[in-house]
Amino acid sequence: MWVVIVIGVVILLAVVFIYNSLIAKKNQVKNVFGTIDALLKKRYDLLPNLIATVKGYMQHEKNLLREITEMRAKAVSGRMSDDEQVELDNKLSKMLGGIMVAVENYPDLKANENFMHLQRTMNELEEQISAARRAYNAAVTNYNNAVEMFPTNLAASMMGYKTKKVFEISPEQRENVDADKIFEN
Repeated sequence: MWVVIVIGVVILLAVVFIYNSLIAKKNQVKNVFGTIDALLKKRYDLLPNLIATVKGYMQHEKNLLREITEMRAKAVSGRMSDDEQVELDNKLSKMLGGIMVAVENYPDLKANENFMHLQRTMNELEEQISAARRAYNAAVTNYNNAVEMFPTNLAASMMGYKTKKVFEISPEQRENVDADKIFEN
């Protein structure tokens, strides 16, 4: 009789442990994504200032600046899934890299105090976003492992948990930025 009770308690404790570990992993992913979201919001808030500063110097790059403005509006709308936000952020990061490379063609802009301050702020912010992405990818990998590995996969399946995407760099983003190509349109 005692053996059955002990086995029942052990099974119950195992189920509680598995359940709690899955909830903790899910919440860790949400927490780290919240950090990324806050940093991206800060980036989106800085973009209008950067664009306004650069706009006067970069008349022929109007399309790129317009696209960045549209992406920012979409990003701050709050109507995107995590995966859509990851995808949009990857596109925006690539375009921002293009702007920074294109600035090399404008010596007056490089000497502009407002631009220099914005560029330093953006560089610092990009470093913070990069660190937050690494933390997010670690949390997602840990979560995905729990969702896919036995025995936690059984509980995850019952709870409706699915794997999440990590931030990945596309092959195009791995290449050096060529400002001439970006501004050919």
